[in-house]
Amino acid sequence: MAHDNEFTLLKERRFLPFFVTQFLGAFNDNVFKNALIILIAFQAAGADPGRSNLLINLSAGLFVLPFFLFSATAGQLSDKYEKSRYIRRVKLLEIAIMGAAAVAFYFGSVAWLIALLFVMGLQSTLFGPAKYSILPQHLRPEELVGGNAWIEMATNLAILLGTILGGVLIALPQGPHWVGGAVILLAVLGYLSSREIPLAPPADPGLKINWNLFTETWNILRLTRQNFTVFQSVLGISWFWFLGSVYVAQLPNFTKLSLGGGEHVITLLLALFAVGIGIGSLLCERMSGRMVELGLVPFGSIGLTVFGVDLFFATPASPSPGGELLGVWAFLGQPGSWRIVLDVVLIGVFGGFFIVPLYALVQQRSEPSQLSRVIAGNNILNAIFMVAAALIAIVMLDRGLSIPQLLLVMAIFNAAVAVYIFALVPEFLMRFMVWILVNIGYRLKTKGLDHIPDQGPAVVVCNHVSYMDALVVIGCCRRPIRFVMDHQIFKIPVLNFVFRTAGAVPIAPAREDPKILERAYDRVARYLEEGEVVGIFPEGKLTADGEIGPFKAGIEQIIQRTPAPVVPMALRGLWGSFFSRRLGKAMSHFPRRFWSRIELVVGEPVAPERATSAALRERVVALRGDWR
Repeated sequence: MAHDNEFTLLKERRFLPFFVTQFLGAFNDNVFKNALIILIAFQAAGADPGRSNLLINLSAGLFVLPFFLFSATAGQLSDKYEKSRYIRRVKLLEIAIMGAAAVAFYFGSVAWLIALLFVMGLQSTLFGPAKYSILPQHLRPEELVGGNAWIEMATNLAILLGTILGGVLIALPQGPHWVGGAVILLAVLGYLSSREIPLAPPADPGLKINWNLFTETWNILRLTRQNFTVFQSVLGISWFWFLGSVYVAQLPNFTKLSLGGGEHVITLLLALFAVGIGIGSLLCERMSGRMVELGLVPFGSIGLTVFGVDLFFATPASPSPGGELLGVWAFLGQPGSWRIVLDVVLIGVFGGFFIVPLYALVQQRSEPSQLSRVIAGNNILNAIFMVAAALIAIVMLDRGLSIPQLLLVMAIFNAAVAVYIFALVPEFLMRFMVWILVNIGYRLKTKGLDHIPDQGPAVVVCNHVSYMDALVVIGCCRRPIRFVMDHQIFKIPVLNFVFRTAGAVPIAPAREDPKILERAYDRVARYLEEGEVVGIFPEGKLTADGEIGPFKAGIEQIIQRTPAPVVPMALRGLWGSFFSRRLGKAMSHFPRRFWSRIELVVGEPVAPERATSAALRERVVALRGDWR
């Protein structure tokens, strides 16, 4: 049985200890990193912005370099050994690293702290493959989106709190001493929580470790490329980290140099960015119906571009005069500051929409015995993209670009990525946009969607009440549905683009255009032979009186030609809408209601040998009931 709601996982030992361990690890990383970044930006680099930019981007590059060098080894270790014990050993290494960091903070050695970023990156590299490969071992398939959403939320809540705590502690008198004590404490707590993680048997205990970093890195990249869908998802994840690393690395100096904000404003914007990703991650489960919803990915990419561009235009031409750096309340009192805050939050939200489905898809589509190594391949590519991002940022800033201009360039680059993703999955985006449209216009409730088979061919039949019917069904169902519809409706502007993208089949009566009719039957047969779901309104026209008319024989002809189970469904509550014929011609009068309550009720599949027109109509009538 699936969990009752998105909070149930947090009550279960199979998820909670790992969740806490991941949270504390990310929390500790960000206390350390943000304290170091602020130390560099406001103390170590003095008044030289160029040196500050160099050191900050160098730090970002050094942290991710181990992901490139050692991910292949980490992936092998995670696949070979029992994961809970492996994670505990990695957490012991974190305690040792943070002990050394505390000493470096005590003596104020920025050089040693930057060097320790590399070692901290190594520890994170070792943890990474186990982090994502353990989830499918402890969670059911329908829980993967929710589990990944919680992990992303935890990570970004940790970034929020770590960013705040690191900024607050380093600003205190003797701040480096406070930071040193905090990172040791968090490392110890992380180890203690890891001791409660349940056993996770090794995926491939007979695996022979290849210790050659370079040959195994190449082998794992080849392994990652074997599955096209997985590899495309990995590339998408890597692009997200490319873009995200630029934003995170540049926000401190962006705040200081472009907005005139002080240390606490930096902490605020970094925290808001993290909050946004956390919100977007949690919304993923609610908006995806606990399924891997690919439509969220291009939707997220579009949002990243829109609000990235707006951030550039919202940035003032120069910081407010006065010379002193602004505190939080002074910054928020500046004209246009709330627009900047909103842009930063929404960039994070749409980033969450982008990243969560991709991680879930990698876990779902990868071979279980190879998942840790696929995650390692993902981490290698992430590292390559992030190091490239750091180098590109250094070069562009050195060539005279301002930080706002750099962020604008990244948003424009992402626009090209958004176009590419849409070209790969246009149908998923359109279906998701339809879902948004339907849920804005109606209070939609569904029953029995699980009756639609997860795989294989099927035909869905439904009563035909309004011009919105197909869109409601498309938006509700997680499998693509190829609707057969009147060729005149197919030609309606705007809707035509949606229907074509969704693979709809235009049809005409034999007396009107027999060629269109024959092409429609051929295309439907081809869809069913390929294991697709075909949707039909067997009445053949919109109801004129709210009642369900006779079902035409075309449905029987389709089933006889290509036998497939038939799933009856009924729409309730659409009679009387702007798109129905209750008041005469549809869409010819002013809308009388908005956000009205409607339902889609789905019945059990009917075997093809019993799927007659009359029998199917009886099923749909029963499902519809008295509510029209």
